[in-house]
Amino acid sequence: MALFLVAGMCVGIAQRNGKKRKPVSDSTASPKLIVGIVVDQMRYDYLTRFWNHYSEGGFKRMVSQGFNCKNHHFNYAPTSTGPGHASVYTGATPSMHGIIGNNWYDKVQGESVYCASDDAFESVGTSGDAGKMSPHRMLTTTMTDQLRLHTQMRGKVIAVALKDRGAVLPGGHTANAAYWFEGGSTGNWITSSYYMDALPQWVSDFNSSDAVEAYKKPWTTLKPINTYLESGPDANSYEGKFQGETSTVFPHDLPKLWDENGKFNLLRITAYGNSMTTDFALAALEGEDLGKDDITDFLAISYSSTDYVGHFFGVNSKEVQDTYLRLDNDLERLFNTLDKDVGEGEYTVFLTADHGAINVPAYLFDQKIPAGYLNNNAQKQRFEAFLKYRYGTTNIVKDISNNQVFLDHKVIGNLDMDLDDVQEEIAMELLGYDNVYKVYTAHQMWRTNYTSGLPNILQNGWNQKRSGDILLVPPPGFASYSRTGSTHGSPMVYDTHVPLLLFGKGIKKGNTAERTEIPDIAPTISVLLGMAFPNGVTGEPISEALKN
Repeated sequence: MALFLVAGMCVGIAQRNGKKRKPVSDSTASPKLIVGIVVDQMRYDYLTRFWNHYSEGGFKRMVSQGFNCKNHHFNYAPTSTGPGHASVYTGATPSMHGIIGNNWYDKVQGESVYCASDDAFESVGTSGDAGKMSPHRMLTTTMTDQLRLHTQMRGKVIAVALKDRGAVLPGGHTANAAYWFEGGSTGNWITSSYYMDALPQWVSDFNSSDAVEAYKKPWTTLKPINTYLESGPDANSYEGKFQGETSTVFPHDLPKLWDENGKFNLLRITAYGNSMTTDFALAALEGEDLGKDDITDFLAISYSSTDYVGHFFGVNSKEVQDTYLRLDNDLERLFNTLDKDVGEGEYTVFLTADHGAINVPAYLFDQKIPAGYLNNNAQKQRFEAFLKYRYGTTNIVKDISNNQVFLDHKVIGNLDMDLDDVQEEIAMELLGYDNVYKVYTAHQMWRTNYTSGLPNILQNGWNQKRSGDILLVPPPGFASYSRTGSTHGSPMVYDTHVPLLLFGKGIKKGNTAERTEIPDIAPTISVLLGMAFPNGVTGEPISEALKN
């Protein structure tokens, strides 16, 4: 623990091995820029499956020049975008930071709320409501907040993503700006009055250019499709089809499909969405003068199209493979620009994901692997019949969402029943359903300190004030989803195992197969910068990734 108490000593001290070094930077100084990259829905095996197709300047550069955590996991559920981004940047789990889902049932308001929505603020850059966002539901600080505090607000923090939550949550409470993509008929990048009253000139200029319109073109494969041997057949029954398409195969004629599929929203569900994000991130790099002085700045980038494509086409599709090969090119373009504009050896990058994904259950089933879909309607009818028979009313349940049951504590009190007994009784009823693999109650989460296994993962995702009374775990390989495309959210390994790559200033070359976890990222970067940890942090620094 002494290492953590003298974090400032761990920041970039040069190795004294007698080798001649490039005089590119002061090795005792902090990086001029931290670039945090979250690839939405990136399973770890996308790194290895498509390895032979990657260039030397993208994923391979990070692995060869940096540190690869091969056994990196989410240590909580639900594994979804909002909690994922919050956990990466806070170094905590939903039990601490409070982002327990993309949407969740608010027990105080009695309605579902969205993780980033905030009607107290107005949209900037659009006349619609898409910009009415803020991080106010995130209860702890982020590493980006701590950087701002550490530098007396002089270090800039800019966050960029197609999804609003992919920018708002990484940016933290004190970001200079967070930008996201409106789509629709405008194709503009927008923000919230939480950050500013008007878009900076460089954003307005970007929106006025044809940078986004340039991607209104057919989606063809980057390489000959017959070389995509690491994914399934292009024509299959496991993928979605765009409106107006008669098959799932390449090429996808985006101009022809444009109007029927939401115009600029269509680009989200293609590899081009990541290229658009890179274009805008590079514009932010220049427009905000990031990494231009000795005060560390932070550029947070979330690549959202990987998630859209995975949901629509499935993890074994040619479309997913092409999306990652094109993302690899975008990463190379990003790193080359950073080398030129910030300086090679002057910046530090980490790359991870906000969750993994299950293979299409219908495909797994056809391969004789236990898998399938949850019949929620049948389960709901049976459950309601049980509630009426046992308690005389269904009002005892206020909401079922995110695999949690929310009970009405007032109704239980009026029935003169003990809450713990009702939780256990309902849990036992639900355990008898085919859709349910395991159940846990809030009483168990409250009273027991689980240290391993599924209960520990669920407990890390359970927030005392926000989560439900009964937690449900579907069987492995099963999902509540359409029969095409992939999804996520479970505590199973296919949803928890994701990459963590670090490279650049202060990072060792190497790898580990020891388990590391998502909350470890923020304290690792905090040690690198010699600054205070986020105030709810539960992770530990990955010391073997840092130079002595």
